[in-house]
Order: sequence, then C-alpha cells, then structure tokens
Amino acid sequence: MMRICGSCEKETRHELVRTPESVAVRGEPIEVEVEYHKCADCGEESLDLNSDYDHLAEAYTIFRRRHGMIQPEEIRAFRKRYGLTQGELSRLLGWGETTLSRYENGALQDETHDTALRLAMEPGALLKLIEKKPDALNSGKGERLTRLLKDEERQLFSDSWFIETHVGNYEADEFSGNIALDFEKVVNAILYFCKEGAFKTKLNKLLFYLDFKHFKEHSVSCTGLRYVHLPYGPVPNDFDAYFSYMTRKEMLRVEEVFFGDGSAEKLFAATEPRLALFSDIELKTLIAVKERFENCSSSEISKLSHEEAGYKATQAGELISYRFAEQLQL
Repeated sequence: MMRICGSCEKETRHELVRTPESVAVRGEPIEVEVEYHKCADCGEESLDLNSDYDHLAEAYTIFRRRHGMIQPEEIRAFRKRYGLTQGELSRLLGWGETTLSRYENGALQDETHDTALRLAMEPGALLKLIEKKPDALNSGKGERLTRLLKDEERQLFSDSWFIETHVGNYEADEFSGNIALDFEKVVNAILYFCKEGAFKTKLNKLLFYLDFKHFKEHSVSCTGLRYVHLPYGPVPNDFDAYFSYMTRKEMLRVEEVFFGDGSAEKLFAATEPRLALFSDIELKTLIAVKERFENCSSSEISKLSHEEAGYKATQAGELISYRFAEQLQL
C-alpha cells in the first residue's frame, strides 16, 4: 500500500508487518503481536493510528483472562441484560460514571473494582444494591428489576440450571480425569472438607489433591472437576460459582475472619455430607487428603501446590491435564 513516509517525506510503498512483542501489564510480561507499516525505500517503521488492531488492548484482554477478571464486553452485556444505563450502574456501585465508561472501553480495572463488579453481576447482590439505593435507578425501573431478580434467585435453586449456566456438561477427557463431572460428589466433597471450616484457598487445594491423588492411584478422578492454573495455585474451574451456589442453598455458611490488616472468608458446612455417594476407594482418598493437610495452613498447601508438575508446566488461565498426576508429590 502507498503511505506518506515521515523519513522519506514522500509517498512510498509500505509493507504491513506483524511481529511478536512482550508488553508489561502491571509488571507481568504479556506476549502480543504488534502491527506496523514498513517503508520499502528506507525501512522506517510506523504504527497505523487508524488501525482497528490495538496491541495494548489485546494485552489487557489476555491479562484479564489470566487473572479471571471481567472483560469490557461482559460489563456491556450485563448492563444490556438488565436494561441499566452506565449512570445507573455507576450510582449503584458508588462510582463516577466516567470510571465505568473507561472500563467498558478497555481500560484495565483495579482488583477492588473488579471484585465489586463481579459481585454486582450476581442476581442476589444486584438485588441488594437496588434495595439499598432505590434512587440510583430511573423512574419505574427498580420495581421491574426487583421482580426479575427475585425470579432469577429462585431459579438458582435448580441444580440443572446452575450446571448448565455456570459449569456446563462437559465430556470426560484428560482435563476432567477421564470421567464426566459428578456434581453431587463435588458438593459433598466440599461439605466434607468444610465440616470444621476451611478457607477458600485451602479448600481449592484439597479438592485438587483429592482428584489428582485418586487419578494417580486409580486412573480416574473422584469428582470430574477441571482445574485451572491461577496465581494462588491450581483451583477448580469456576470454583466461585460452586461456593456461591452452595451458600445460597444454605449448604455452606460464611464467616469473615479478621487477622492483622486484612480478613478472609471461611466456609463451614451447614449440613452433613452424604458420604454414601462415594465408593470405598473414593472415601479412602477423601479421608487421606483431609488427614494429610489437617494441620496445614492455606499458605503452606498453596506453596506445595505451586511445586506440582501440572502447575509448573502450565500458564495462568490454562487447564491442567490429569496426566501430570503421575508426578504428584502427595
């Protein structure tokens, strides 16, 4: 194509070139492609400011995906689903409208705002925000949304709706431990590990070791859960959805534990686990994992999980294959 070259100071033929480049996003290197035009006469390289491709926006998208953060299109889809304007959602969250607009247009949100957004996107949490700030919505909208959200809350008590919406009925493969997801076993394994209370970080690792130990010894996982590489170690894919679901159904209760300058949520079983669902060998693995880590802190089990072959061989956001269970340190 012909373009004006700033070095040659005339119109010359340019070649469109794409090359990989590392972009630092909050100190983390992200590999993306950078697109530029190269002058055939002098070799001068220049970015096309009118191009639809934005390598920085692509780096932000990858960073959000790695860290389980909400993407701009998800925010826009959420507002559209409930008919909320940017101003209304901003007022509900207690933000300035420009802040939300920036996030929807690709600016990278901070962790605090991401958490607030993710919570607000749950029907129950959005309902509470509307009840707390009814004046945040335009005339007549609050009553309609309240009815809609209460209906959605009732739907959340359906196991099939939850699985279809949040988890999906995936087939047995190397990422599920050669079995399909067994939703009832997931729920009751969580209840078992939470009988005396468990912090989320530790609970996620207990589930990981339950499934990978069972696979190592019997060539199938116990629950069929898929695990993903996240900063604090391997965790069940969509783990927050399970905890939120079980809390709503009053199978789990949450206590906020304060320590030093911070706090964390501790989960307690509010009902007895149905251990009869597990076979004798599954129950043996369940008990062995609980006893092995009974006196282990969240940070200790997290540190151990970082040394597992499956975690070390994957990148942030990637599913961890059960084939790595053969090298499990447990």
